[in-house]
Amino acid sequence: MDDFDGVISAIGPRLRALRVAADVTLAAVSDRTGIPVSTLSRLESGQRKPSLELLLPLAKVYDVPLDDIVDAPETGDPRVQFTPVTTNGVTVVPLTRRAGGLQAFKQIVPGDRYEENPRLGSHEGYHWIYVLNGKLRLILGDKDLVLGPGEVAEFDTHLPHWFGSADRRPVEYLGIFGPQGERMHVKATYSGR
Repeated sequence: MDDFDGVISAIGPRLRALRVAADVTLAAVSDRTGIPVSTLSRLESGQRKPSLELLLPLAKVYDVPLDDIVDAPETGDPRVQFTPVTTNGVTVVPLTRRAGGLQAFKQIVPGDRYEENPRLGSHEGYHWIYVLNGKLRLILGDKDLVLGPGEVAEFDTHLPHWFGSADRRPVEYLGIFGPQGERMHVKATYSGR
């Protein structure tokens, strides 16, 4: 029964993460699914238990298999196997399976995710980004930045933001996303060698 409760309680944060990754509002999801905004909000917050009637249209909107939303414990092979999710051409590879708290992922942004005047969004949370390959265009409020391999950005997601390709080529980065107030702290010391 504990496993069942854990699976159910993890659905809300997973739905929220899929919506944030797709960069859509609750109202937009409501328009596409016919599910009221209040119901979607309660699903994401865990205040409403999910049903098949609610999860099937959400899986279709986010273009993921139902298994990715439910994420029931696997049987057989005990190794953790992470399934990439692609939404609007952006591929997200989860690196953690912890419900709530900090979530780590690798994201691959295609070169066609480039816009001259993108629409900025904001939401609850905190984001840390480390660029692996390519050039990432990151707009934070009124700042328009280009990050290259090895560069890092950390920001409160209440600040209107957008990211995509800076040069119409694919970009790969590691990201850590967490609830508001939960930050990534990096400490280093020089060894003098």
